Amino acid sequence: MTFELILVLAAGLFSTGLFGALSQQSIVMIMMGIELMIGGVIVAAADFWHFLAPGAPSGQVVIVAAVVAMAVEMAMGFAVTTAIYRARQVDMTDMADELKG
Repeated sequence: MTFELILVLAAGLFSTGLFGALSQQSIVMIMMGIELMIGGVIVAAADFWHFLAPGAPSGQVVIVAAVVAMAVEMAMGFAVTTAIYRARQVDMTDMADELKG
């Protein structure tokens, strides 16, 4: 695998996630798009660290921390989405706009 090929993969993940996040109305689908975008950023960061400093463990630590943060963010997002759905039966973004005030 070359540096450029992995960056193309990361760009593909990010652009697919961006399209998914901007084109969907379901809260869960938007969160999945955001996760794809974060995954693309993590792949690009891992690629840079692998080719710039292959022996340094600091890059691996940052990547693991980013993956853990991504998992926590997704768990919290699904918990909030589940709570909103159970309270008001709202699962689309335009209906969630009515929750203000």
